[in-house]
Amino acid sequence: MRSLFKRALVTLAVATAVVAVSASAASAHVTVNPSQAVQGGYAKLTFRVPNEKDSATTTKLEVVLPVEQPIGHISVKPVPGWTVATEKSKLPAPVKTGESEITEAVTKITWTATGDAAIKPGQFQEFDVSAGPLPQADQIVFKALQTYSDGDVVRWIEVPQDGRPEPDRPAPVLKLTGKTAASPSTAAVTATADDSSDASTGLAVAALAVAALAAVFAGLAWRRRPSGN
Repeated sequence: MRSLFKRALVTLAVATAVVAVSASAASAHVTVNPSQAVQGGYAKLTFRVPNEKDSATTTKLEVVLPVEQPIGHISVKPVPGWTVATEKSKLPAPVKTGESEITEAVTKITWTATGDAAIKPGQFQEFDVSAGPLPQADQIVFKALQTYSDGDVVRWIEVPQDGRPEPDRPAPVLKLTGKTAASPSTAAVTATADDSSDASTGLAVAALAVAALAAVFAGLAWRRRPSGN
């Protein structure tokens, strides 16, 4: 019975570890919120950056805007303790946005921490961008590079594919709907933006269920142990 009890405790410990690991793995990506907007419209985009390391801080974020899908106007909201720089590129051909035509567009935004503003272990930071008019496309993939104080650079550049497992380093993706489509309600946008949070919650609930069963099993094993053991 002692062996049975020990196995139950090991199961409980493993299940508890799964809760922590699965929850963090499912929600630790660099994301863009909301994850859906309207073609030709304007949107406030928030890039959320969690720090995944225990022994290093996040000191820089670089977001690449595809030149093939230029956005006519980009402005950034100041973040205390962070400097921001934008880079423009000449477009292969002039692009009409609304009533005007552009020949160059912002193709990269870089935020760099100063002083003690770097994102510390267990924390996250958000970077806001006003963007529009948004291109006539199904989606925009914002490839992102996250630099840590130890020199490590995590490249969030893999493009998620419908019907396939999420890649290890998915790029933030903004889905775009047609102008004639009904604008999504606040609730719908919130639900879409929190997909990663929902996935994390689902994994955590499943792991907690396993942990609960393990705890019951451990209790039964303890109660049934021979007296004197």
